[in-house]
Amino acid sequence: MRSLLAELERIEPRSYFGRVAAVQGLMIEIGGISWRLSVGARVGLGARDGREVEAEIVGFRDEVALAMPFGPLDGVGVGCKATVKSDQPTVSPDRSWLGRVVNALGEPIDGGPPLIRGPRSCFLRGRPPQAHLRDRVGPPMDTGVRSLNTFLTTCRGQRMGIFAGSGVGKSVLLSMLAKFTETDVAIIGLIGERGREVKEFIEDYLGPEGLARSIVVVATSDEPALMRRQAAHMTLTLAEFFRDEGQEVLCMMDSVTRFAMAQREIGLSAGEPPASKGYTPSVFAELPQLLERAGPGTKGSAITGLFTVLVEGGDTDEPVADAVRGILDGHVVLDRSIAERGRYPAINILKSISRTMPGCQTKEQRAISGRARELLAAYDEMGELIRIGAYKKGSDPRIDEAIAHNAQLEAFLSQDMDEHETLAGGFERLAGILGHERAAA
Repeated sequence: MRSLLAELERIEPRSYFGRVAAVQGLMIEIGGISWRLSVGARVGLGARDGREVEAEIVGFRDEVALAMPFGPLDGVGVGCKATVKSDQPTVSPDRSWLGRVVNALGEPIDGGPPLIRGPRSCFLRGRPPQAHLRDRVGPPMDTGVRSLNTFLTTCRGQRMGIFAGSGVGKSVLLSMLAKFTETDVAIIGLIGERGREVKEFIEDYLGPEGLARSIVVVATSDEPALMRRQAAHMTLTLAEFFRDEGQEVLCMMDSVTRFAMAQREIGLSAGEPPASKGYTPSVFAELPQLLERAGPGTKGSAITGLFTVLVEGGDTDEPVADAVRGILDGHVVLDRSIAERGRYPAINILKSISRTMPGCQTKEQRAISGRARELLAAYDEMGELIRIGAYKKGSDPRIDEAIAHNAQLEAFLSQDMDEHETLAGGFERLAGILGHERAAA
């Protein structure tokens, strides 16, 4: 009943409509009602075959509004009716959505029953809490992945980026985090994913246990740019809903790069000039507006954000990766050369950083992880000489110690996708590798 009453309150007392003036590619020009529309408003386009195609206003030119569709434009032509739907799109989530798979419009796509609409409407393009009112990040969070727990300890409410090229293991690492991380709710956004991989991720990687406490938002690569962009905002909106309900939320998105590509496509169609590598200025304006929505709330609960970034050719300094790295609270770099030698997750510890460290670790934990990092750095420094046999044992005691511990450290950093390691267990195992006298130092 509450849901029905809320729906009745959202009904507009009158409707406004104009006409399609032109269609150029995916851009629709709407005349007659530009005075009633604003950027972000929704319109329904009446196709000649009786369908209604939903579209969003992305700009204005002279006296016409520019819109892009959420679906195919078949049957839409000059003179078709364009009805104003809403100025600020909203969604009404409910706790019963857990365990479901939805699209960017909040519609179920898993073959299950219709979703229950909650009594509270949430804006799709929500605003983050004011900076001076936000809580600080919370205590360390057990992710279940020992390399992250020990070397890149993550706190509740922190936002981390996972930077990698294609096929290096981002999706598998995300599935491990979704299953093992201690949290109340997980919201997973698959943005621009290959269609065949969605079911594989849900059934094989996430599994029934992970899905039961999750909502998966999907926009595949073949869907229009607006759907891909909105899927990212839908992911954060659902995370904000559960955060405001007092839940600890883990929000994961794969990937921010495809969100940026969708915004680039929209910006270029609207007439924006290309800036860096073809990305338009609006891309770099949209990224912080999206990513800042994750993080601590104002009432004790938080959204811990994990966002993957698909780097082109392994270049972590390309424009999107560089912009995202400056916004987030740390970055995890997945290295193709590590994956090629069979160590998963292929995390390059020396190139990764968590900005809440070392403050989130105890003195003993800092000594353990710091010493292990020193040994990894020493081995990496002399790696080429060691592999070709040019290094002579006894030349440098520091390098000798790094060589002695390298095999055990590599085994420690390797973890099967079904293997779970607690935060305390990871430090205990790492201390055992280094020797107890080192751990206590």
